[in-house]
Amino acid sequence: EFLLKLLLEPMNLRKGFSKYFRYVPALTPELAAEVYKIRHKVYCEDLKFEQARPDGLETDSFDAHSVYGLVQSVATDEYVGCARLILPNPEDPARRFPVEVSCATTIDKSIFDPDAYPRTKLAEVSRLAVIASYRRRKGEQQQPAPVTDESFGSITQPRFPYIPCALYFGCAALARKFGIERVLVLTEPRLASHFRKLGMNIQPIGEGVEHRGLRVPSVINAVTFPTDIQHALRLLYKLIEHEVDLAVERLPREARLKRG
Repeated sequence: EFLLKLLLEPMNLRKGFSKYFRYVPALTPELAAEVYKIRHKVYCEDLKFEQARPDGLETDSFDAHSVYGLVQSVATDEYVGCARLILPNPEDPARRFPVEVSCATTIDKSIFDPDAYPRTKLAEVSRLAVIASYRRRKGEQQQPAPVTDESFGSITQPRFPYIPCALYFGCAALARKFGIERVLVLTEPRLASHFRKLGMNIQPIGEGVEHRGLRVPSVINAVTFPTDIQHALRLLYKLIEHEVDLAVERLPREARLKRG
């Protein structure tokens, strides 16, 4: 297994990430705007998944009750990736998450039933996006936040998909910070498979649907996430979790109460 060296030397991933990137929780309007800019570049301009907006910001109605994470380049300070965690809508707690709408007929409620779970403990990860200059490898250009076989390199030249993993780790840490226990996600089967190999407990909960390619509804256990992941990943997760803790502490008390 070409990840064996990484698994035996846990500091490798944390050091590697910190050499090139930093994780930035986007909990202020100014940082949220940076998220919307990346989403517009990737979803509207590059991939044409969404209609271009005159203001260059890609948003929807779920952003009113969401928090975000950014990955920033250490070398240039450029924001290179983003992800969204949709929290329960405080004004309409019963509102369904996008995955529930897209997969209304395919979710197997015998595996996981969102309707039977406390809505205040549910969230959804969506709108992962990585800017084009970091999606250059074969097969990556047409995916907003790709994780492919090539993302892990080879036995002789291992590599690691730092940006997508950091974005997922950040969403897991944000979920835990805001009292979320289960996180829904609509993801490519291959991405979910790769992440399961890393110990990330992404459980499919239904048949796939066509949504910009085949996507499978899944659920992540945010409560056990830090111990589910491979030992080699835990120091990287702790680094990101620390940034989330600091960012939440910096929020005004009123904002913390409003977000839960």
